[in-house]
Amino acid sequence: MKKERDQQAKEFLKKLSEYHGVSGYERSIAPLVIQEFQVSADEVRTDRFENIYAHKKGKKGRYKIMLAAHMDEIGLMVKKIDPRGFLRFSAVGGVDQRTLLSQEVTIHGRQSILGVIGSMPPHLVREEGNKAVKIEDMGIDVGLPYEEIQKLIRVGDIITLKRSPIELLGGLIAGKSLDDRAGVVVMQICLQELHKLHHDHDVIAVTTTQEEVGLRGALTSAYTINPDLAIAIDVTHAATPDTKDQVSVELGKGPAVAIGPNIHPQIFDRLTEAAQNVRIPVQIEPIAGMSGTDAWAIQVSQAGVPTGLLSIPLRYMHTSVETLDMQDVVNSGILLAHFIASLPEDLEGYICY
Repeated sequence: MKKERDQQAKEFLKKLSEYHGVSGYERSIAPLVIQEFQVSADEVRTDRFENIYAHKKGKKGRYKIMLAAHMDEIGLMVKKIDPRGFLRFSAVGGVDQRTLLSQEVTIHGRQSILGVIGSMPPHLVREEGNKAVKIEDMGIDVGLPYEEIQKLIRVGDIITLKRSPIELLGGLIAGKSLDDRAGVVVMQICLQELHKLHHDHDVIAVTTTQEEVGLRGALTSAYTINPDLAIAIDVTHAATPDTKDQVSVELGKGPAVAIGPNIHPQIFDRLTEAAQNVRIPVQIEPIAGMSGTDAWAIQVSQAGVPTGLLSIPLRYMHTSVETLDMQDVVNSGILLAHFIASLPEDLEGYICY
């Protein structure tokens, strides 16, 4: 059963990674998410902001626990069609422009068109040839003349990186948009695990939209649900040789449990206690200010929501080769389920500071 669960989680993540769903244009990925969550939730619905709600009823149903992970991804948008037949573009979300050159892309116009991102070759660059090419100096070549492009592509069309996920050694997965499709998989695992456990409270897992451009889906969904308690699931930077002392979280050593002003102290305590009880390793992530995640928007929704943050260690964030350890993903889902099952019938102590 464990092996089957882990394999299903990996396949779900790989599917999510391949789908496109740039911030504000998540509709294309929604059917896959809805289909998967219908298996483990009692009810699945959407709202006018394209957030998806998967509701798992508890034994008592007195309190509402919100889980949130965003399903949007960073991407590009057509800004101009050059008369010579090249597309100029701008970023949607925090794209790392250093990684864009030579990428394969899909332009979602009147039909899907493949292209490549190029710029002047280094042989012809006379000045500053050793510096990263700026996004405004790049162009997308689709192989068509200006007149033909105008029939298929318009200014404002969305562009996504064309990248299939790959499996690295040691149980690692690399691909695009693992931030935060991995969090969506975590919620699915959590709901599946809750079928094996007793839990008093209703759980509403939300795949939020437009996180990369301002936490908008979290803001609207938290206002709609008005939960009694919430946990956001996202990714966090994992250490690489060049991060030196800036990053302490590592791949394969468990999910990171955040602590700081964005986090309710009792939720932090309960998450770490639940991890100890089920022998799941966790890493502590101190965040002194804004977390930059859905947790920030949820915490201040309506009269305020006691909020926690669970993060999956991830290397090379906001690139097409984001890399994570599948065991961290699975452990995050199991930990969340046991955290929810461990909550007392009366949550009054968690609702206030």
